[in-house]
Amino acid sequence: MKAILSTIQLSKAQKIALDRYRSSAREVLRVFLDDRPAMLAALVLAFFSLLAIFAPVIAPYDPSREFLTAGQPVALQPPSMAHPFGTTTLARDVFSQWVYGSRISLLVGVLSGLSVMVIGTTVGIVAGYYKGMTDLVLMRVVDTLYGIPATPFILILVLFFGASVWNVILAMVLILWRTMARVIRSETLSLAERPFVKSARAAGASDKRIMFVHILPNLLPLIMVETTIVVAFSIALEAGISFLGLGATAVTSWGAMLELTFSSGAIRSAWWWVIPPGFSITLLVLSFFYISRIVEELSNPESGRFKL
Repeated sequence: MKAILSTIQLSKAQKIALDRYRSSAREVLRVFLDDRPAMLAALVLAFFSLLAIFAPVIAPYDPSREFLTAGQPVALQPPSMAHPFGTTTLARDVFSQWVYGSRISLLVGVLSGLSVMVIGTTVGIVAGYYKGMTDLVLMRVVDTLYGIPATPFILILVLFFGASVWNVILAMVLILWRTMARVIRSETLSLAERPFVKSARAAGASDKRIMFVHILPNLLPLIMVETTIVVAFSIALEAGISFLGLGATAVTSWGAMLELTFSSGAIRSAWWWVIPPGFSITLLVLSFFYISRIVEELSNPESGRFKL
């Protein structure tokens, strides 16, 4: 492997770019480690990610299994050695439901965020680069979507298409990309007038190459900030939809756990059933917001800490 690497000849410009990349990576890591809330947020996110990935290994029971003792259901039992987070009114293990519920929150948040990122970024770049009629049409679509309240829109779509994880994600994506598109379009309008874009255009570069090779890399910090915010908002929104009883019924989610706690009348007494999902939703949403904050500080030209 070393022999192969030794045969690769890097130009002076490539060596400078590589050195700058290594230096930037070290500086980003230093700034990140110095920000305790952001570092704690990253640890929380890593914890829940591992919890979701290894849910079948971590959860001691099937989340839908009902426990019986002498033929009677073990319902609303406080935490014990057999059930660390107690049991529900249906005699199901709260800890197992909490573990599997992390999968739904992260799945909805990450897929919604990535989908919104792709659609919003593409629409924003195209509108900001071409301007004119293209910009006018696309931005009027965005303005129309801004006149539609997000939560009622999502609820209506889920009611129409049916309660499932994929329908919830689809409904979120159809309405949440509007903000990303507007923010990216605004920045693209500025970047499109920069000298490096005019030079690329004069050199004969195609519009597609200018948009996605020259302009897009300069938008990445802003895209990262907006995406993390969308992920956090999607997680909270999914929990709210599930709490209203419109989430996926075939899977366990934190919002669905809270909904069942409320509908069964045990929300004031079964604290062991309420705290795990409620506290986890709060922690996960806050972790994404703190990560978006450190990304914004790193990419903000006016920040004295570091500039990407």
